[in-house]
Amino acid sequence: MRRLQRYLLNPPVKLLAWAGLLPGHVVVETRGRRSGKRRRNVVGMYREGNIGWVVAEHGRHAGYVRNLDANPEVRVRIARRWHRARAHVDENDDAQARLDSFGRRSHAAAVRRFGTELTTVRFEFVPPQSSRTNVISMLTW
Repeated sequence: MRRLQRYLLNPPVKLLAWAGLLPGHVVVETRGRRSGKRRRNVVGMYREGNIGWVVAEHGRHAGYVRNLDANPEVRVRIARRWHRARAHVDENDDAQARLDSFGRRSHAAAVRRFGTELTTVRFEFVPPQSSRTNVISMLTW
């Protein structure tokens, strides 16, 4: 199933999320915990103000979750724009209830069907700075 997701399903989904054409899904960019390279993954996210919620299907076994554990500073691409955020794995949150709170039944069913260890990840978005500072931070990222 992981190979099917990785090589067949993920490439077109990543393209749609990158273009902002997949509602409720975003691209999360982490830094590799060993390589330091950029790693981009598509996840379903629910936003409440400056907080974003994700239920990771494979919990701490997911590569992006291990990466954000090592370096919680991430970028999130929402509707064709990058936003800076700080991520935190919330072990005390009820991932099943959180998934239900998203209000997307088909997404919740897919996560439950393919998930092995549902875990909640909280993203706190950093308020935007001046446009000049944003350009400089994008270049140094």
